[in-house]
Amino acid sequence: MLTIKDLTVTIKEEEKVILDDFSLTIKDGEVHAIMGPNGVGKTTLSKVIMRDKKYEVIKGELSFDGENLLDKKTDEVSRLGIYYLMQDPISIEGVTNSECIRTALNERMMEPVNLYTFIKEMNQNMEELKMDKKMMHRFVNQGFSGGEKKKNEVLQLKMLKPKFILLDELDSGLDVDSLKVVADNINQYRKENKDTSILIITHYSRILDLIKPDYVHQMVNGKIVKTGSLSFAKEIEKSGYFRLNEIGEEKDGE
Repeated sequence: MLTIKDLTVTIKEEEKVILDDFSLTIKDGEVHAIMGPNGVGKTTLSKVIMRDKKYEVIKGELSFDGENLLDKKTDEVSRLGIYYLMQDPISIEGVTNSECIRTALNERMMEPVNLYTFIKEMNQNMEELKMDKKMMHRFVNQGFSGGEKKKNEVLQLKMLKPKFILLDELDSGLDVDSLKVVADNINQYRKENKDTSILIITHYSRILDLIKPDYVHQMVNGKIVKTGSLSFAKEIEKSGYFRLNEIGEEKDGE
């Protein structure tokens, strides 16, 4: 589904390389997790996939279902079926949740979404996420708590029905109960849409206990240095990143 080959990325107008010959392949229905400390390029990877203009691709390949993403704009990437659940979702004053989601759905459909069907589905999804249904009429994330913002992102996910999901530190700002609710909803979505693939970006393994990955990747200095299973995530959390960072630095100095 997603193919990344030898991708090298910098921040525009800066010389620092954020992703360095980064390669990763994610097939239909697979769940991958990338772990690493701050500053190694995890979030940058998500933003490059979504074609954030802040970043410049120096070389490499990036494709989704055989289509080159490097010549796409953010809205075109989204229309292909990629959804980015942000670490810190933005607020949009003056636009309600229902207006935002209906507009996004209408942009993807040949005909406008039926209002009755839309409201019925949105109410059901909000109930499953344990959200106050009044939030449907509130401005997007305006005055929401961290947990409410994440639930709202998952609500959008369930309504837009993407094929590929980027989860950037989903557990950030969530208490234990809310984390279980959003993870259960994502797992249920995967069960109903078996070809859906997920890339989880995280510092900790607790989210991986709830959304179990097929592969866990350790990221150092802008590239993947080791891949394992869920047990590898436990090993990383137990021993920390320091040892693997040292290995990465030694390789750079060779």
